[in-house]
Amino acid sequence: MHIELLVGSAAALMSTVSFVPQAIKVIRLKQTQDISLWMYVLTVCGFALWTSYGLMTTQWALIASNTICLFLSGFILAAKLLPAVARPFAKQPPPTSSIGKSADE
Repeated sequence: MHIELLVGSAAALMSTVSFVPQAIKVIRLKQTQDISLWMYVLTVCGFALWTSYGLMTTQWALIASNTICLFLSGFILAAKLLPAVARPFAKQPPPTSSIGKSADE
């Protein structure tokens, strides 16, 4: 196996896996306010361009890794852009109770 293939495969694997922890955190915590909108806009655009480049040059390693990264970063961006009420997994504020309150409160 050529060293170039090993380096390229390792780079593709690490780049692809790097978005998994953030996607899991978004799903688990159901919040995105600490995520940079513009960072993910640029990242999604970059992965779309890399995927297009891979398709134009028929480089399957670029196509595969960047398509997976595009999906993962696109999910995070969509979660960031959707309003909380439209997200099925969004945390809802706890219901308030009127028990024990007077009518003038």
